[in-house]
Amino acid sequence: MRTPSRRAVLGAGIAAAGSGLLAACSDSGGSPDAKNAGGADATGPSTPPKGYVSPDGKEVAAAEAARGSGPVRKVKLTATPARLDLGGRTVATWAYGDQLPGREVRVTAGDTLAVTVANHLPQSTSMHWHGLALRNDMDGVPDLTQRPIKAGATFDYRFAVEHPGTYWFHPHSGVQQDRGLYAPLIVEDPKEPLKYDKEWVVVLDDWVDGVDGSTPDAVLAELRKGMDMGGMDHGGGMDHGGGEKKGGMDHGGHDMPGMSGMSYGQAPVDSPGPSRMMMGATSDLLGGDAGDVAYPLYLVNGRTPDDPRTFRAEPGDRVRIRFINAGGDTAFRVCLGGHRMTVTHTDGYPVEHAETDALLLGMGERYDVLVTAGDGVFPLTALAEGKKASGLALLRTGGGAAPKKSVRPKELDGKLLTAGRLRADASVRLKSGEPDRTITMRLTGSMAKYDWAINGKRYDPAQRYPVRAGERVRLSFVNATTMWHPMHLHGHTFALPGGGPRKDTAIVLPGKSLDVDFDARNPGLWMLHCHNVYHGESGMMTVLGYRK
Repeated sequence: MRTPSRRAVLGAGIAAAGSGLLAACSDSGGSPDAKNAGGADATGPSTPPKGYVSPDGKEVAAAEAARGSGPVRKVKLTATPARLDLGGRTVATWAYGDQLPGREVRVTAGDTLAVTVANHLPQSTSMHWHGLALRNDMDGVPDLTQRPIKAGATFDYRFAVEHPGTYWFHPHSGVQQDRGLYAPLIVEDPKEPLKYDKEWVVVLDDWVDGVDGSTPDAVLAELRKGMDMGGMDHGGGMDHGGGEKKGGMDHGGHDMPGMSGMSYGQAPVDSPGPSRMMMGATSDLLGGDAGDVAYPLYLVNGRTPDDPRTFRAEPGDRVRIRFINAGGDTAFRVCLGGHRMTVTHTDGYPVEHAETDALLLGMGERYDVLVTAGDGVFPLTALAEGKKASGLALLRTGGGAAPKKSVRPKELDGKLLTAGRLRADASVRLKSGEPDRTITMRLTGSMAKYDWAINGKRYDPAQRYPVRAGERVRLSFVNATTMWHPMHLHGHTFALPGGGPRKDTAIVLPGKSLDVDFDARNPGLWMLHCHNVYHGESGMMTVLGYRK
């Protein structure tokens, strides 16, 4: 069944949906699909504050027009239940078609991307274009920038793609991302300055879905057990008024107990499988606790180390590798055994070239590197940081036996680069200047209660931290928890301090602070959240809203 066009679907409802329409929680505890069908239920929506740009407002249209309209690249994607061979193990999951990762989408900067998403899943879904500065009503956040794509329906996304780089796409509905619903989005540079012979896209993932009855929804339910849903005092007080206090948040209407941590798009939990709660995983690189989830499998391009993906090249070939961490709860330390890597980009933006043996990628981060291929067979190892397991792929340029799946290349313990040690290329470096507005984002919560939040408030789409177009905005992350958090901003890139790289996702270590700056040039309502899918879905998300 095909729904009416995107414009018709949003039509009368977009003003409400884009301003933060949220189907309120009824006593019957019905499914998210039932509550969202046709809009808010009888108990009424959570009232958003007034005076903010709507996702399909004239300001958004003007920003899109300024990007121009190039050749149209049409793509059809189907989210569907699937059985996938992960390399010696077949699992029942949800995916885009019959492969993992999903089929790569490749366009050129300046193109217009037109994607029809067909939802063959048993629940609502959505599509978020991770890292792109695109028009707000195409950002793919249900109940904020669009209505959910109901089961059996389709949705048409159409937007200009302005900046080249390595990106990816995935749902923003419940914990669907931790199934097989993800794929790379590569935006080529029509004036590509790099010279190389081959290019590989390498997607890293932690995997639980369909293994011994486990699902991401069951994992989330286990993590939430015993969580105190009562009053929380995390510190980090905040302004709840309707004003525009610097660093304050607007929260129109009333608080809705039990609502702000709700899971939209979460499936019923009927096959919980074995316990997946991880205890004792530690990493000095991550400042202590490495993660919450004990995944049974770690994948490189959808394959386990038992039957790894093999990349082929000739000795001496110069190869561009685009790394994407599509995991739900795992940082990966990656290297190519017997090689050094030259880092050229992070999160789609160029950096001053820097050599390294290994890289650390938090969930949602991307890095591009260049390597010169040696002669032989080499392990491309993705160490699940702090979790005592790895993913594996192979580079083969000649004969010889493949390394054992337990191989640990010495490069993993060599020079390691993190984002804070890189500098933005001069062509994309943010001009120096003091912020017009500073917003403090205190990261709160604990593993014991699983009450992850920002400034002590779990997510409600009606929340707003106000910004204005043209401002230089500083986000001051203060991690008051004992875990690390990869914080991701939609629709923008920010700059790390001291001429650091332009990024959309950055690791904030426990007990540490990180200040990042961005220029507010893309009007709309934009989500800011932890890209640990279980932290975000438990409440560590909020919204930056452009004032009219």
